Amino acid sequence: MKPFLSQSLLASLAAALVPVSLSAQESAPQELAPIVVTGKAEDLVGVASTASQGRASSEDLLSRPVLRRGEILEIIPGVIITQHAGGGKANQYFLRGFNLDHGTDFAVSVEGMPMNMRTHAHGQGYTDLNPLIPELLQGVEYRKGTFAAADGDLSTAGSANFLFFNQLPHNQATFEIGEDNYYRGLIAGSIMLDAPEAAPSVAADPKNPKNVGKNPVQPVSSGVTSGLTYALEYNTYDGPWVHPDDFKRWNGMLRYFHGDEDNFFTVTFMGYHADWNSSDQIPKRAIEDGRLDRFGTVDPTTLGESQRYSLNATFQTRDGDVVTRGNAYAIYYDLDLFSNFTYFLDYPDRGDQFEQKESRWIFGGNIARTWENAEFFGHEAEYTLGFQTRHDVIGDIGLYRTEARRRFLTVREDEVYEASAGIYGEAKTHWTDWFRTVAGLRADGYYFDTQSSTLSANEGDEFDGIISPKISAIFGPWHETELYLSYGMGFHSNDARGVNTVIDPGSGDRVDKVDPLVRTQSAEIGVRSQVMPNLTTTLALFWIESDSELVYIGDAGTNEAGPGSRRYGLEFASYWRPVEWFTLDAEIALTHARFTDSGNDDYIPSSVPLMFSGGITLGAHGQEEGPFASIRARAFDRRPLIEDNSVKGKSSFLVNAGIGYRKKNWEAAVECLNLFDREDNDIEYFYTSRLQGERAEGYDDIHLHPTEPRTFRVRLTYKF
Repeated sequence: MKPFLSQSLLASLAAALVPVSLSAQESAPQELAPIVVTGKAEDLVGVASTASQGRASSEDLLSRPVLRRGEILEIIPGVIITQHAGGGKANQYFLRGFNLDHGTDFAVSVEGMPMNMRTHAHGQGYTDLNPLIPELLQGVEYRKGTFAAADGDLSTAGSANFLFFNQLPHNQATFEIGEDNYYRGLIAGSIMLDAPEAAPSVAADPKNPKNVGKNPVQPVSSGVTSGLTYALEYNTYDGPWVHPDDFKRWNGMLRYFHGDEDNFFTVTFMGYHADWNSSDQIPKRAIEDGRLDRFGTVDPTTLGESQRYSLNATFQTRDGDVVTRGNAYAIYYDLDLFSNFTYFLDYPDRGDQFEQKESRWIFGGNIARTWENAEFFGHEAEYTLGFQTRHDVIGDIGLYRTEARRRFLTVREDEVYEASAGIYGEAKTHWTDWFRTVAGLRADGYYFDTQSSTLSANEGDEFDGIISPKISAIFGPWHETELYLSYGMGFHSNDARGVNTVIDPGSGDRVDKVDPLVRTQSAEIGVRSQVMPNLTTTLALFWIESDSELVYIGDAGTNEAGPGSRRYGLEFASYWRPVEWFTLDAEIALTHARFTDSGNDDYIPSSVPLMFSGGITLGAHGQEEGPFASIRARAFDRRPLIEDNSVKGKSSFLVNAGIGYRKKNWEAAVECLNLFDREDNDIEYFYTSRLQGERAEGYDDIHLHPTEPRTFRVRLTYKF
């Protein structure tokens, strides 16, 4: 296999950007056919508060071939999604120099209902996107940085809020089949209970803030509608692994909606259950000397099982220029996960397998009131006041040592109650026709209660609070171009067990409690331009600083207080849609990330310094008949695996492609994932492990999870 060098990566990026650069030099035609542009290419000049804010449509999401469910989050510029275990485990997330692990510091929600799990058995902020069914998603709104008053815990790198369709564009039955025993079946549709005639389908004004969060190309209803939307999905997949994943996933959704554009009410039930074998990372040395196949495993008894059931009620009411929005949710969730990362290092006879198990109930809600068309000393203004609360009731969150899934040692077992409440206010003021500001302030209070623990010394409770100011200044538009200056403070919470732990449950040594809430802050300078017809371009320079990388280490049952950190970088994105059936896009992110308190300006392990994503989409997603195709590339450069940068991970370059045809009620497509069959790695870590027969102290080595080889999948959809 040829090594993928940085020079070839840069050449690939340059080649991908050439069409965008050439298009910018061509003169625009005198007359262009009107094109309704939605999603990432949508004109948000005059609407967005930062250059890195955006929204993606259903068309954006469904036009991308993806290997795993979590890869739908790669729709956000700069985000990389990988995996280091079985298909049912939350993915690995990377953004703006953060190795977000399974979700720390990036807040994900579904219509205001959180997906992140705080104080989690496997890691703070754990975010599993397997419960989402892509065909049901109307779109996703995303923000980066600490600039929005509505974003609180775990949102330093950014946030994303997925939105569902009320009424699906069509009923459908879908069947997919692929290599390595990949099968997927989906049936989904909407039943109208009260459907008055709709006004003509027109594009909503994207410059109207009332349209943010709504699909601008849905028909505008002339009255109240109500109905039920339903979906049932089953998916199974073995993967290329010597020990098959045997991944099985059930998803279901039932949604009731009632109302019109201004006043509505929805209730959504979601159910998810999955089980799988864990294809954990393996040591590089064993691959090189032939002891392990590249797709092999050291411990074939690792596996996982998880389920999540939720009920989320949302509403909106409008009284003139006063709009009230809110939601209330209840979630049941559990996870049972067996892993083995060091093999036979700590327990040469039994092996180092461990189990992480938890079950919890989550209750919470959000409410916000917005006063539109208000005034501030004679200037046009808009005010928002909001309140958020969340309560996690976690029973028997435990870490156990196991042998072939049989427990032989309880490291720790706890019962935890964690509660939070936040209030925020935000004011948008238009000072002149070329200058506006968005100023916000939020205050958060947290209660951490470790109600019982295997060590009574680690029981206790603690309160903490934090205030986070935010400000953005927007200049323009001039020639359909705006300049943004933003600064904001944020935070992330730490695991409640770490907040109250004074005795290391593994060694018995005394340890310091970790800070409950860790201060973060960020700034951004950005530009957004629509100066060329149907071409959206954004450029953002960002800076992020964290007082500490404090986390609870779920794999070890201990707490580690890392030093402070600083990250800065550049993000560029361009989306060109000259005609309705053709879209070209390119995204680049460069990041410099270092620890700041270590005295040596150490590198932050797994911080990705350079990433690229881009592709071409042919064929309008909503067309009734005709061919369609997509080809996308995603690349990231080598990254440090330890603080002195002496060991680096491999770079990666993957291409996915798809082609299909629509005819009346039928759609058929073929997708090819990892088109060039590259032997890259999804994830790499550097630590000490020991295989059977090796020296007692083990070996420091790279441990990797390979990318899956080229694979084909076929999809057939019937619309009714």
